[in-house]
Amino acid sequence: MENQITGHTRLAALFATPIRHSVSPMIQNTAFQELGLDIVYLAFEVGTDGLKEAISSIRRLDMVGANLSMPNKILAVDYMDELSEAAQLIRAVNTITNDNGKLTGHNTDGTGFMRSLQDLEVSIIGKKMTVIGAGGAATAIIVQAALDGVKEIAVYNRKDEFYENIKAKLAYISEHTACTITLHDLANEVELTLDVSESTLLLNATGVGMKPMEQQTPIQDFSIIRPDLAVYDVIYTPRETEFLKQARLRGAKTANGLGMLLYQGAAAFELWTGQEMPIAVVKPIMENN
Repeated sequence: MENQITGHTRLAALFATPIRHSVSPMIQNTAFQELGLDIVYLAFEVGTDGLKEAISSIRRLDMVGANLSMPNKILAVDYMDELSEAAQLIRAVNTITNDNGKLTGHNTDGTGFMRSLQDLEVSIIGKKMTVIGAGGAATAIIVQAALDGVKEIAVYNRKDEFYENIKAKLAYISEHTACTITLHDLANEVELTLDVSESTLLLNATGVGMKPMEQQTPIQDFSIIRPDLAVYDVIYTPRETEFLKQARLRGAKTANGLGMLLYQGAAAFELWTGQEMPIAVVKPIMENN
């Protein structure tokens, strides 16, 4: 049954640029409609220049809230009244809730990742994981994993000009959680081999494997992949990167970033509505787009 727009219909939004490719409006509107909620979700082309005004409109228009994607996640922190524990540690916001004009910034990326592991039937609580990359997606995942009770996280990144800043940030996250987090040079294959051998999960949180790098992989030695290791790639286009393909050929459980995308949206939906997103209805839409 299609919902009718009424004088009571409230708005949720996505502020990002570029934005027209996003499947979020289709997913969120399907979920609102399925549960008979009088809310519509629209995408708006908003960059950092217009972000302050866009966020002000959440209050002014009494919107349910908003999602943020690139390039707005970090700057949005400055415009929040409050931050969730994860958003505070990550220093980035992807979901805003509006409670009578009080705007709270959340980050559901890590939540989405952790929930997607259930579909893979993998538990990393109390265990060790190895993460390749230390950008926005990696940081969100590291923070949520640490908050949820992952015991140890080995992070590998190129030794570039940001390396020392990353080290300081990871030390800060480690201090504020019960998780041991260490940073290593991705070129150090000896350390990588050791850490992966002690890990339950190996995660690629870089863009290596996306266009135009489809044939490239974040690691070069696939002999470190064993059948009882879970291997995850945050990339979902293509559905199977060369990294995942090589892991699958060695018998590892594999997953792409589609589940993370789905469940971060579901977490936002729950924050806005207090209800669970109807995953069974929404998941096929995402898989076919």
